[in-house]
Amino acid sequence: MRPSKIYSVIKGSGSYVPPLSVPNSAFVDRLFLNEDGTPIQSSGEEIVTKFEQITDISERRLAESTHTASDLGAFAAEEAIKDAGYDREKIDYIIVAHNMGDMESGSLYPDIMPTLASRIKKKLGIKNPGTVAYDITFGCPGWTQAMIQANYFLKSGDATSALVIGTDTLSRAMDPHDRDAMIFADGAGAVLLEAVESSEPVGILKHVSRTDTEEHLDLLTVGDSYNPELKHGMKYVKMLGRKVYNYGLTYVPLVAQECLESNNLHLSQVKKILIHQANAKMDEAILKRIFRLYGTKEVDYSIMPMTIRTFGNSSVATVPTLYDLVVKGNMEGHHINSGDYVMMTSVGAGMNINAFIYRMP
Repeated sequence: MRPSKIYSVIKGSGSYVPPLSVPNSAFVDRLFLNEDGTPIQSSGEEIVTKFEQITDISERRLAESTHTASDLGAFAAEEAIKDAGYDREKIDYIIVAHNMGDMESGSLYPDIMPTLASRIKKKLGIKNPGTVAYDITFGCPGWTQAMIQANYFLKSGDATSALVIGTDTLSRAMDPHDRDAMIFADGAGAVLLEAVESSEPVGILKHVSRTDTEEHLDLLTVGDSYNPELKHGMKYVKMLGRKVYNYGLTYVPLVAQECLESNNLHLSQVKKILIHQANAKMDEAILKRIFRLYGTKEVDYSIMPMTIRTFGNSSVATVPTLYDLVVKGNMEGHHINSGDYVMMTSVGAGMNINAFIYRMP
């Protein structure tokens, strides 16, 4: 019989998908500009139609004007705690992944002090000073990296539980005259991890992470509006879309393969791949390359549940929201059972990529 080891197991999950849905038609009358400030020589209808063809996004969810990222994170966290049936005062760590902090509606100020984790702890009513709360910024892969960090804490014996949250309102950080403004959305997802002793591998297994800065540092950054009249010192999220696409297509499949190999698994043993979603076409191309690495041209797209068409790109919230929806049977045709292997992977600003294998208890 194998000796028992400590594993990090998800005891509960939660997500917050804002109720406000904004369709692509809302952007038809928007003045979209080129990088040099000149108008794009296409009708609004043509721009929106092409955008949907490229990304598969037809609508996106936006936070209500009275809510900030920490509010959304607290909503998701509350659901995860209740789902786990866990005493919130016994939580050792609250780790919150985000990108732009508590950006108020109508403001471009990224408010990050105090940390979102501290704010969420307060909103959850947790009084225990031993519940350590801190933030992590790692681009869109922030939540998956926070899970990797939490796993280290739990396996080391330093902690027995961690609340890991991904929350963003990136729609508020977008240049209204940049077509990329149609990509980003708002949302939050959370899980409650607990250290569990087991003689069989379970929960978070081995991971792979990488950061490429030599040639890819500025693929996602902040910069001026394309509208000269808005160049008032405030910065907006800017993305070199084609280069991001090529980067993801080149390296995410390799990270996925390395992650599988480090866990002595074959692709055929994986039940689901929960992947960050910025562009459905990119994710489909990435999955196709992963299958090719394993010698097959027949791609099983059902392995990769998708939310981007109606949710948009909710950044760090995407993967935990996917997990929450699938594990609770709220995505038609997608289920996860005990013993199943799930890969969670993401790519984003840094440029960063990570992936880990999770075995359902």
